[in-house]
Amino acid sequence: MRSRLIEREHTSGKSRTSHSQVVDDLGKAIVAGAFAVGEILPGDVELLQRFKVSRTVLRESMKTLAAKGLVVPRARVGTKVTEKIHWNMFDSDVLSWHFDSGVDREFLLHLYDVRLAFEPFAAGLVAERAQPDEIEELRLLATQMAAEGHTRDSLAVADLRFHMAIADMSHNPFMRTLGSLIDAALVGMFRMSAPPSREGFSNISVTHMQIVDAISAGDVAAARLAMEYVILDGRDHVLQAFENLGQP
Repeated sequence: MRSRLIEREHTSGKSRTSHSQVVDDLGKAIVAGAFAVGEILPGDVELLQRFKVSRTVLRESMKTLAAKGLVVPRARVGTKVTEKIHWNMFDSDVLSWHFDSGVDREFLLHLYDVRLAFEPFAAGLVAERAQPDEIEELRLLATQMAAEGHTRDSLAVADLRFHMAIADMSHNPFMRTLGSLIDAALVGMFRMSAPPSREGFSNISVTHMQIVDAISAGDVAAARLAMEYVILDGRDHVLQAFENLGQP
């Protein structure tokens, strides 16, 4: 399975389509609070002038935002921003827009709750089901985290590859889909939880290798505990970062 976020790492330099530009700009503005919940978006005339697109492109863009749960069309009223409870938080764009606009401590803790709910169990499944070649791939991915020359961003992508591989090697299609749904959140969290200096990078490789060792031994309980430790350790780094910024 290839993460959609990893795909975006390779395509981010390419020009966006008119549709994606409208969706991205309005989506970011809504998530950032530039348009408040319940507010009516600017009318077609204003948006057409702003984005220089056709009515067809604008209409399809609004349908995309509605499918993500961010807006709802109202006859003779306009397009209204919905309450956050209606937003599709498993949508990769919606998650990316949250990280672009700046996430708070509560938002991240909710994400860690989700990770703790499924990733340790996925690691246990891998310990039961992984083939020798898959275990070697995981070992290589863990080793690559200690490679020379990593930046926080490149380490975050390496971290993402490992965790996406765990979801894939669980051989459970639901785990695979859930992993791909939150890939945007994962890389954002990995960037925030990465140690501030290179000295801490090698430790990430070590803790992930402990997951691989447990999987290689077929030890389901140890694999779950090792994954849980990695997640909780990352959460501690993030919470410390918030404390350093003076945020409770």
